[in-house]
Amino acid sequence: MPETRFENERAGGPASFRLAAPFAPMGDQPEAIDAIVRGLGGGARRAILRGVTGSGKTFTMANVIARLRRPTLVISHNKTLAAQLYAELKGFFPDNAVEYFISYYDYYQPEAYIPQTDTYIEKDASINEDLERFRLAASHALLGRRDVIIVASVSCIYGLLSPEDYRGLMIALHPGQELSRDALARQLTEIQYQRNDYDPRPGTFRVRGDRLDVFPSYSTDGVRVSFFGDEIEGLRAVNALTGKAGAELPSCLLSPAKQFVMPKSQLMGGVGRIRAELSERLAQLDAAGKLLEAQRLRQRTEYDLAMLAEMGYCTGIENYSAPLAGRAPGVPPPTLIDYFGPDFLCIIDESHVTLPQIRAMYNGDQARKQILVDNGFRLPSAKDNRPLTFDEFDARVPRVLYVSATPGPHERAVAELEAEQVIRPTGLLDPVVEVRPLAGQVDDLIEEIRANAERGGRTLVAALTKRACEDLAQYLADVGLRAEWLHSDLDAIARVDLLGRLRRGAFDALIGVNLLREGLDLPEVTRVAILDADKEGFLRSETSLIQTAGRCARNVEGKVILYADQETPAIRAVLRVTQDHRARQQAYNAAHGIVPRTARRAINEDLAAEGTPGAPAAKGRAKAPSPGPLLAAEPGVGREEVLAALARLEAEMRQAAEALEFERAALLRDELRALRKAHAL
Repeated sequence: MPETRFENERAGGPASFRLAAPFAPMGDQPEAIDAIVRGLGGGARRAILRGVTGSGKTFTMANVIARLRRPTLVISHNKTLAAQLYAELKGFFPDNAVEYFISYYDYYQPEAYIPQTDTYIEKDASINEDLERFRLAASHALLGRRDVIIVASVSCIYGLLSPEDYRGLMIALHPGQELSRDALARQLTEIQYQRNDYDPRPGTFRVRGDRLDVFPSYSTDGVRVSFFGDEIEGLRAVNALTGKAGAELPSCLLSPAKQFVMPKSQLMGGVGRIRAELSERLAQLDAAGKLLEAQRLRQRTEYDLAMLAEMGYCTGIENYSAPLAGRAPGVPPPTLIDYFGPDFLCIIDESHVTLPQIRAMYNGDQARKQILVDNGFRLPSAKDNRPLTFDEFDARVPRVLYVSATPGPHERAVAELEAEQVIRPTGLLDPVVEVRPLAGQVDDLIEEIRANAERGGRTLVAALTKRACEDLAQYLADVGLRAEWLHSDLDAIARVDLLGRLRRGAFDALIGVNLLREGLDLPEVTRVAILDADKEGFLRSETSLIQTAGRCARNVEGKVILYADQETPAIRAVLRVTQDHRARQQAYNAAHGIVPRTARRAINEDLAAEGTPGAPAAKGRAKAPSPGPLLAAEPGVGREEVLAALARLEAEMRQAAEALEFERAALLRDELRALRKAHAL
């Protein structure tokens, strides 16, 4: 396997990355890589990589990271795409710290209040321990080394403990160090580790005789600390499952068990500031005649203060992050970005979608919290536990690479250079784009779907409304076609399940609104039909049309049909761009003797398909048998059989989460719940 090595030049200098790949840059990748590295390495702060679907943008990103030799933050707009990027980059950099940082909630309902109906909605969150471990591992890696790549969702712009405080709470251990077992146990308790002598989980420790086993919050394995009197005699890795000691360790650095932890001295100072703010706010509410709100605020805050004083932690501690940290009102909180230092690289994937998400986070968060503050549910300082504003985020990233096939207006306005990547190593051309009249568009669509299905192809249809999706899917079914609809009323798990069924040929046409765009890798799709393509607006903009058309760019038979009576500027742009890309790819193919070939991707690699009943298991991993609907429904099934099925499902769910197959893990979680409910367990 060819390898490219970029060695460390000096301590604290450029990071050392080893890029390992079974192929070298091809097509226009070398030119794009050179241009970006030359620009961002030479002082430019903003650059664009404009690459078509299937052109190997992730490999280009990997080469840029390796050659710039800087810690890197890659931001994606959703968890699934972030997981795919994480897996790819981890494969490209097997010797470096590639970490995954996304929201650790499987389910999250934020605290809210609706004054019109006097309805208080308490925060409801189901924390995924594996995702929390990944987040903590990311923070730990950033404080210990420079060869770090973090793949994150937009949750990276939310507040965390400052890196200085986090680093100050870390515990450094080495053989020969003067430290007693009991003193180490007290230190671990102060940074929110819990003693548990029977169930070694991340964030716990156990004491047995003259040794103490620590199971860091960011790892599945632990560290065994052996003592001789008040001195550390040795450090060894320890398997959390078997308890067997492994290799000797020359040293160890333990991070806090949670991301909202404070030094005790700082915590007590923060409690004083919270009390002062509470007194001031209660006086304001009393003066305004808001006695109910004052009583509500007093009761809630006094309870949280008692928990902080006694336990050093309380539910919702993040709402007190500003007074606990001593930040002045309005000062932005520290975030994951602050852990990188001043010279990192930020890559924003699908920037035309991700940047608007970042821009929208602050306003929505502040509107919700202002209502809570006004009605006595939170202190005013709770508003300072917030995401960064767009300007704050933009000021904190020293150099940015925007990656998109359709860069947005912000990227185009601020970028100092743009690298284009339109050549696909597979030789695939952009799909043919054909404009057909609106009259009779549904009848024409029916014939197109039927003919495409006879050739073994799949069809995506873009409609304008959710109602149109459902009605059209029903009408197509009534005329004998196998069609399904997809829009935002379906939850995320149902969506990925539907896409997996489409790939396997369970039906032939999928009708959607705005979900048939970024992130869909469906090589079986050979037709994309866009209804009412000349109805100008967000859903028929140049960006939307190009992104939707790209869904059939992985198949040599790909064709896009636009139903329109007039060529809008967006349609003309799509025609111009695709014709230009086709001409350039054809010239490249002719010069290099390349015959286009359809992209191949095994269906069982699809995250959704692996969790779908009847789907094949991923290669190399045994799939635990599902209990099946009869077991879940029949009350006469023996209790032992049900418990055995539950154990199998739970083991498979944890295995899926460990492998970052979160959609599959969620499907298995739902099966577990249904089975427990059916048998009252």
